[in-house]
Amino acid sequence: MELTMSGSSDMTLGDCPSSSHHVRLLEGIALLLSGWHGLQLAIENQWGGADSVQKYHQLIVDIFSWFSSRSKASLCVEELENVLHESMLLSFNTEIEDGSIEEVAEQLMILYEEYAQTTRTVDCL
Repeated sequence: MELTMSGSSDMTLGDCPSSSHHVRLLEGIALLLSGWHGLQLAIENQWGGADSVQKYHQLIVDIFSWFSSRSKASLCVEELENVLHESMLLSFNTEIEDGSIEEVAEQLMILYEEYAQTTRTVDCL
């Protein structure tokens, strides 16, 4: 759970004194996923079954956990794409081939980078 910042020592998400930043990251992930048309169709049409909304919430937590379990240097957009693809396929029985998985993964990486910089600047200096 290391988060390596350029020019600073290694830190983890848990090293920051305020969990409000964690909440903001979770909210950011949820907001980003709420704009993903393919995922929203899967939820609305219950392609993942009656518990599609719960699966959506679990995906948010899984993405947060994915970020928090890797060092910043080891974050790889292709791995995040695989997480999204696997979740859509296994949880929602949906194969997404419109390029949106790659777009969402890239947006999530940008979101996390902004989160990491804000956390380091505000709480972890």
